[in-house]
Amino acid sequence: MISFQNVSKIYYSSVNSYPITALKDVSFIVEPKEFVSIVGRSGAGKTTLVKLLIGEERITEGEIFFRNKNIARIKSNELQKIRKKIGVVYQDYRLLFSKTVYENVSYILEVMGFSDQDIARDVSRILGIVRLRERAKNFPEELSGGEQQRLVIARALVHQPEIVIADEPTGNLDPYNTFEIINLFKKINESGTTVILATHDKRIIDGLAKRVITLEAGRLIRDEQGGKFIL
Repeated sequence: MISFQNVSKIYYSSVNSYPITALKDVSFIVEPKEFVSIVGRSGAGKTTLVKLLIGEERITEGEIFFRNKNIARIKSNELQKIRKKIGVVYQDYRLLFSKTVYENVSYILEVMGFSDQDIARDVSRILGIVRLRERAKNFPEELSGGEQQRLVIARALVHQPEIVIADEPTGNLDPYNTFEIINLFKKINESGTTVILATHDKRIIDGLAKRVITLEAGRLIRDEQGGKFIL
């Protein structure tokens, strides 16, 4: 489904004369319906890897394929089609605070051109899954941190993507809400959706017992099924 082939990403600073290597010669494959965790210290390259996968950044060297389409070389309109198959959960939420819970989710489908009938059906369904249906008329600032993160997940899931990518989704949560969010990701994966989780939380990784890809200073140093958090 996803293939990174000798991918490198180098940033060139306008302040310093030397380049910054965020990823160096990274290669791996993610199969359909897998649950893969990307781990590493802060600055290891996890967020860069996510941004390359969804096309927010362009690679410096190598190739990235999604269902045999080269993300690094396709036109922007083709990239938009691929993004519709991916749901992204950001650590900083990126919620629309002037819109209600319902409107935050429905907005995604409106932009994608769904009918009013489909929007009403799908938003109600997904809010039920993340247990926010009774909060549909509330605004994000009226939600707890865990509820806000569940709203972010609802936005990522409402268009029924093939892949969900989560970048440090529990970084701002307490242990109870962290456990709840990770259980939600496990259920998403069990329903047939591929999940890629970027985190530095050892408790999450050791509890999942799923495949773990470890990055260190931009390099892939370990790729294990049923892996543990080892740095």
